Amino acid sequence: MKHTKKDFEERPWLKYYDEDDIPANIEYPDCSMVDMIMQSAEKWPDNVAYSYYGHKVTYKNFVKKIEQTARALKNYGVKEGDRVTICMPNTPEGITMVYAVNMVGAVCNMVHPLSSEKELEYYIKVSNSKYVLVFDAVFDKIYKLRDVAQLERIIVVRPSDGLGFLKQRMYKLLHVKKVKLPANDSRVVLWEDFIANSYFYQGNYHEERSGADLAMIMYSGGTTGAPKGVMLSNLNINAEAICDGAVIRQIKPGATVLSILPLFHCFGLGVCIHTPLCKGMGCILIPAFSHKQFANIITQNKPNFIVGVPTLFEALVGARLRRDDLKCVEAVICGGDALTTTLRDKVNEYLRAHGSSAKIRVGYGLTEGSGAVCLSPENAFADNIVGAPLPDMYIKIIKNDTFKEQPIGDEGEICISGPLVMMGYLGNDAETAQAIRVHPDGKVWLHTGDLGSLHDDGFIYFAQRLKRIIISSGYNIYPTHLESIINSHEAVLTSTVIGIDHPYKGQVPKAFIVLKPGYKPGKRIEREIRELLERNVPIYALPTAYEFRDKLPQTLVGKVAFKKLEAEEKNKN
Repeated sequence: MKHTKKDFEERPWLKYYDEDDIPANIEYPDCSMVDMIMQSAEKWPDNVAYSYYGHKVTYKNFVKKIEQTARALKNYGVKEGDRVTICMPNTPEGITMVYAVNMVGAVCNMVHPLSSEKELEYYIKVSNSKYVLVFDAVFDKIYKLRDVAQLERIIVVRPSDGLGFLKQRMYKLLHVKKVKLPANDSRVVLWEDFIANSYFYQGNYHEERSGADLAMIMYSGGTTGAPKGVMLSNLNINAEAICDGAVIRQIKPGATVLSILPLFHCFGLGVCIHTPLCKGMGCILIPAFSHKQFANIITQNKPNFIVGVPTLFEALVGARLRRDDLKCVEAVICGGDALTTTLRDKVNEYLRAHGSSAKIRVGYGLTEGSGAVCLSPENAFADNIVGAPLPDMYIKIIKNDTFKEQPIGDEGEICISGPLVMMGYLGNDAETAQAIRVHPDGKVWLHTGDLGSLHDDGFIYFAQRLKRIIISSGYNIYPTHLESIINSHEAVLTSTVIGIDHPYKGQVPKAFIVLKPGYKPGKRIEREIRELLERNVPIYALPTAYEFRDKLPQTLVGKVAFKKLEAEEKNKN
């Protein structure tokens, strides 16, 4: 396609598109997520859709499982527009439920299984969800909410449910500590009984939905750190898959991707599950990642794609693999956090030394942008580069708190526009208005809260986050949210939480606390604060250290100088 001068002015990265034969614009189908999967099944019925500990399911059988699950949902009263909470790791039941919910015209409410009880209560209540699919290990937390959240049905999955019969028996004998379920509560149903009851429903279970319809709610801290439900449409998720397929040439039917990033994470669902399933690829489902097992995961599954966060690639370069063990790997993509130059070079060297010609590519995105928004080209390795926006996406760099575009090379807030921009925040018009704005050019722009620059090579470079955020093993932790909980303790005057370096996780939180007059630091108060946090935030967000001080350093305008605390911590190492 021939581009005009105006096209190149608006999207200078189009010269890279032309070099790599990438379409600048794509026509997207007006359909649901599950419709895309059914199209895959028609094209590649015998391809493997997913494997789970070696148990493989073809597209033809995957669609049958989706339809069976959809009938079960209808049998239990789920209607079009209802919200179904999915509190699961990457298991067959989890991904099957995502598409079954979509098939009946309901909405997936995706939550982290390690969320605290208070967070789960908020997620279920704010979404008005009456149905929950939950992994048995965290069933107790959900069951405690049955009355306060007015739950109608809790569907419980055991870890062995998605395995073949013999593997189920071995798994149950060797690995599973059985979770005791209530005997006489009709609201609780095991997965196998839930599915068995699907035969009682013989009516329509496939509702026609458009691309504009709400498909999914995922949770993000937005720009303030308080949890918000990000509303994503069918088009949002489908466009992610279609755009990924346009810019990654290795995406092809029959290839396999290591689906380690969790399905409740937008990058995990969009890039590691929906994209491959729309393209006839196979997802290798890994419900729990252990860096100690990474070598075994690679050698047993021989994936063509490895997609992960920097923590995963730290584990990769530490894995003991033979010379040709990575010969199968054709593409490697990192997202979720900034990739350091040192780690990038180590990964590329490790890939080459173990038989792969792939070089790591860096993605940039956010939940509000349906996952990945930018991807670096295969052979672009400048520091901090996140590459070119995906097709149909526009990115501009603006001066903070204005709509004014920055000159080429100057830093400013990254704003994005296009089919990947969320519908808005669930039940929060004020925050939506802050994040999504119409600019003088007439386009709708998402203000990301991230700093970056557009260079004369046509690529986007990431600088830092405007909002305070700690990224630990790819998960976002918001200091202001932790501080508000700590400050609610009766003995606390003020607090500040910062990220401190961790050799494996990247960063972990540390809390600095000033107590009110009359209170003295000690193990009792520290324990009470820790227990308060445990009730309100997920395990991965808990501070790893608490330090009590008489006062905290302040800026000239009287705010806590958290950057000074960060510098102090770095100087200790």
